[in-house]
Amino acid sequence: MQKIKKDQFSNRSILSIDQFTPDSFNRVFNEASALINEHERGVIHHELNGKIVTLLFYEPSSRTFSSFSSAAKRMGAQTVEYQNPTTTSSYVKGETMEDTIRVFANYSDCIVMRHFTTGIVKKLSRMIDIPMINAGDGSGEHPTQALLDMFTLHRRFGRLHNLKGLIAGDLLYGRTVHSLIKGLGKYQGNTLYLLAPERLKLPPYVEKEIKKMKIKIEYIKDEKSIPKDCNFWYWTRVQKERFSDPEEYEKLKKSFVITPSLLKQKGNANMVIMHPLPRIGEIDIKIDKDPRALYLSTQVKNGMYVRMALLKLVLG
Repeated sequence: MQKIKKDQFSNRSILSIDQFTPDSFNRVFNEASALINEHERGVIHHELNGKIVTLLFYEPSSRTFSSFSSAAKRMGAQTVEYQNPTTTSSYVKGETMEDTIRVFANYSDCIVMRHFTTGIVKKLSRMIDIPMINAGDGSGEHPTQALLDMFTLHRRFGRLHNLKGLIAGDLLYGRTVHSLIKGLGKYQGNTLYLLAPERLKLPPYVEKEIKKMKIKIEYIKDEKSIPKDCNFWYWTRVQKERFSDPEEYEKLKKSFVITPSLLKQKGNANMVIMHPLPRIGEIDIKIDKDPRALYLSTQVKNGMYVRMALLKLVLG
């Protein structure tokens, strides 16, 4: 995949965080910041009037699906929406993914797709002449989640270099983690501490890619080893849908939990707490009222604005 330069978004598929450079990140972030300011002033957008954005989500989704739908409509586009096409489309009759994507390309100006198969969005994007956006492919990547996470950090700290963060939970199947680490790996001086059960450490292919980057990675064994000066904690759930053995999942699902006690012991006044959601108990609900907790407010809102910016750049 070719890198996206800051002025080369038009009609480009967004498939991986690997496509981005610091300049193209900044282009998205500047657009998103402008959209936030305009939204607060009550500006109504018409840049994508007449455009059709198709949402094809073969895996369940709340935030990504609804934020893309909202983003498209706020920019003036209309949407064709399919949640769970495995039971509501011709997939049931045996239609191939290749045929499905070719058909929808005739109706659409852009296709946003989530699928349970790693790499399939990239594969299908080669078959059509309109841009596709990867909204999560199996345990592979989730580039737009990484964009909104990085945007959140950038707005909070004013930079994406020389940050220190903790990432905890499911690192093996966590596509949001894979994309975020690779995104932060494009900047100098970042250090990430990884806290995961042995069974759920980063996949070897991701570790291999990270070794070529500017980022420092260090595994820690338990909560006692969390540095007290992290800029952010990024917690993730253990993903039940990736396990073939229910007992193994039950054993691992609450390996690491943010509690008020842990936050008091290992947190600091200037840090932020993030989570891609949904959560299943790995963050105590008492943490929700803490002003450092961004996962149910700022982080979610930023997702809509980043996706508005991305659709504007790709289709505008």
